[in-house]
Amino acid sequence: MKPDVVIVTPVLPRTQEILEKEFNLLKLYEAAEREAFLKQAASRARALASFGAWGADAKLMDALPKLEIISHFGVGVDSIDLAAAKQRGIIVTNTPDVLNDCVADTAMSLILNMLREFPQSEQYLRSGYWASRGMYPLTRALGGRTLGVLGLGRIGEAIAKRAEAFGMKIRYHNRTKKKTRYAYDPDPVSLAKNCDVLLVATPGGSGTAKIVNAQVLDALGAQGIVVNISRGSTIDEPTLLRYLRERRIAGAGLDVFENEPNINPEFFALQNAVLYPHVGSATQETRFAMGMLQVDNLRAHFAGKPVLTRVV
Repeated sequence: MKPDVVIVTPVLPRTQEILEKEFNLLKLYEAAEREAFLKQAASRARALASFGAWGADAKLMDALPKLEIISHFGVGVDSIDLAAAKQRGIIVTNTPDVLNDCVADTAMSLILNMLREFPQSEQYLRSGYWASRGMYPLTRALGGRTLGVLGLGRIGEAIAKRAEAFGMKIRYHNRTKKKTRYAYDPDPVSLAKNCDVLLVATPGGSGTAKIVNAQVLDALGAQGIVVNISRGSTIDEPTLLRYLRERRIAGAGLDVFENEPNINPEFFALQNAVLYPHVGSATQETRFAMGMLQVDNLRAHFAGKPVLTRVV
């Protein structure tokens, strides 16, 4: 008998095909009535395949009392109530490492686009202004500038490595100082004061909610840029919008937002912001690798082996 696995959203066709072959998928995303679906699945579902913001709270866990494992697609697990899972003896896994490079590439593109203004210069060309108004105004170089990495984990380190190749200097802040050659700052305010570009790469969740606030942005200053590839919750978004409108910081490069995909429309009018629709890991190769790690965790669990990337 194939194990019954509740899946919360459709995935890449290649991954979906493998899941369909190896597990009996109970598709929550196709349910006409959520409560009725969960009632039918309650006596059968041994696993939950969750994705990104579609995680699992205590209520969902209680609705699936046979649940043994939550195999999550994504590095961040802030959409899952980890305390509730631990209390109920439910294993939680995630998909780290396989997306580091693509997220780091995305971060570097945001830094490049903010300092060099490539999206704005392309629009300048497309509008016919090159011929009618002359050359696009001069922008700022990356080389010699300081990147402050707020959260020097695996992704943060991959970004730092790329930034160094562009000639940037690296500083960082973590809750715990690491053994690294990079300069350490004891708090986010100090880091922001000592850098030109503040790169937010912390996990999401209550511990980092609004870690980039007015005090941090004041320290970053009018020439500073903030780039966020972590979670929208890590920045005080109303404050960021005000600082961008008032030019109290130079700009922001953002791949994540509060309430995404329904982001605050005030962002759309800003000329000093580069906005991506949460595409940090969004390549065919990386998303397939993430999906396969999610599958491999399910395979290991149902084979009675240790899971590969246990969080709880």
